[in-house]
Amino acid sequence: MSADHVEVPTRMLVHALIREDGTVGAEELYTVANTLGMSDQQVRLCVKRLVAEGRFTHEGRGRKAELHATTDTVRALAPNADFLRHAFQQDAGLAPWDGVWHLAAFAVPESARTARDALRETLVHLGGALLQGGLYVCANPWEPYVEEAAHRLGAHGALTLLTTMDLRRGDTREPADLVRRLWPLQEIADRYDRLSRIAQPRLARLTGPVELSPAALLTIAVELAAELTRAMELDPLLPPQLLPQPWPGTQARRLIARCWAALHERDQGEPRPALFRLYADIIRETTGQATR
Repeated sequence: MSADHVEVPTRMLVHALIREDGTVGAEELYTVANTLGMSDQQVRLCVKRLVAEGRFTHEGRGRKAELHATTDTVRALAPNADFLRHAFQQDAGLAPWDGVWHLAAFAVPESARTARDALRETLVHLGGALLQGGLYVCANPWEPYVEEAAHRLGAHGALTLLTTMDLRRGDTREPADLVRRLWPLQEIADRYDRLSRIAQPRLARLTGPVELSPAALLTIAVELAAELTRAMELDPLLPPQLLPQPWPGTQARRLIARCWAALHERDQGEPRPALFRLYADIIRETTGQATR
């Protein structure tokens, strides 16, 4: 397997191909899946699971079928867009840190273990770091997301939110020193270094003279989206002022922006996944970089 091979989960592929009208065409899905090395059976099983979970409805048969994403499925993708937008804003110097730490604490009883574990996972996903049992800290204003999750899990009554500009752990109080102690910066940086390695040869293909088929363009887009998602899963989006410089995340996202601009330069007007417009809008808003 080559060093720049991208593993794309089948479920992620389906989500990445959702069009702006909420549909996924089976022909397009199977074509891109085959290009990525997935079998038709693998795709069929994934679709069956997504339908059984109520995430999609299904019309038609075989490659003429069409999937329809449910409202909840489309809504679930929105927070990821918010985080990506914030990352590009930070890179552009549009979201300077105000020195405020945001904390969340909870005490959910053992009888509600499932809700407790889900809330803990949500806080980490939102960029929180564990300070001590049941107490998490984030450098960004995460309160709306935390409260939404707590309400959804039935744990809002056990949640405490607070902010402070004076955070200490032992003798450590300098924000940059706290960041190094609380978050796995090296692992985060390594993921972004890989994203840059993935993006560079694909940017060369996108900006080169060779014509690329619609399926090839979609495959590159899905690979880039999958690797970007993988890199950002662990990233708490810490303010640049608290990170080592130069920060690999900034460089990787700069390459992603150039890839997306190149993808849109090759756009021939075919119906595109909502992912295309989403990324294009975020990049244009935060960097001023044209994508058409």
